[in-house]
Amino acid sequence: MPEVIFAGPAGRLEGRYQPSKEKSAPIAIVLHPHPQFGGTMNNKIVYDLFYMFQKRDFTTLRFNFRGIGRSQGEFDHGTGELSDAAAALDWVQSLHPDSKSCWVAGYSFGSWIGMQLLMRRPEIEGFISVAPQPNTYDFSFLAPCPSSGLIIHGDADKVAPPKDVQVLVDKLHTQKGITITQKTIPGANHFFANDSELLIQECADYLDRRLAGELADPRPKRLR
Repeated sequence: MPEVIFAGPAGRLEGRYQPSKEKSAPIAIVLHPHPQFGGTMNNKIVYDLFYMFQKRDFTTLRFNFRGIGRSQGEFDHGTGELSDAAAALDWVQSLHPDSKSCWVAGYSFGSWIGMQLLMRRPEIEGFISVAPQPNTYDFSFLAPCPSSGLIIHGDADKVAPPKDVQVLVDKLHTQKGITITQKTIPGANHFFANDSELLIQECADYLDRRLAGELADPRPKRLR
């Protein structure tokens, strides 16, 4: 798995990148938790999501947001991190111009950034949002949410209480043209301390079903 350094808006960004052997393979970007609370691209859930996509022959990238590891810059409360994510997708697409679609997966803070990226990039056709925090971050920009995806969280999560996640899911369920799948893991906290294997299994099952043409409304392809 090549270690890569690529240009970001605030300087160099450090990543781990695994290209697919297929030139037209989809791209997956995996985004890590909050940089000021220990989040890095080497977080176990981020690492496992990366391999989940890689095993399904996606061209896959995870990277450190600005100010983390060897990535330059300073924490920017989400604005700069969204620019980092857009730069990361640009970089992968420049290497894989034949790739026509993309997925984004994010955990906690990374899920907030991923959902914002989704709004700006029409080629993103699916998302996996792990333990989003609508009690902390504003998700009102999802109006409407342009792509189908999975929201997965634990029912013992005190950082992102299930009732707040449910409000977000219920709001998305009212939107037409997309299918939002929700999975709640019994007993799991925000860190999925004893439940990370089940978390990845649920994410993998969801991805496999999407790749088989399920769990998404048929709709015209959005153009870049």
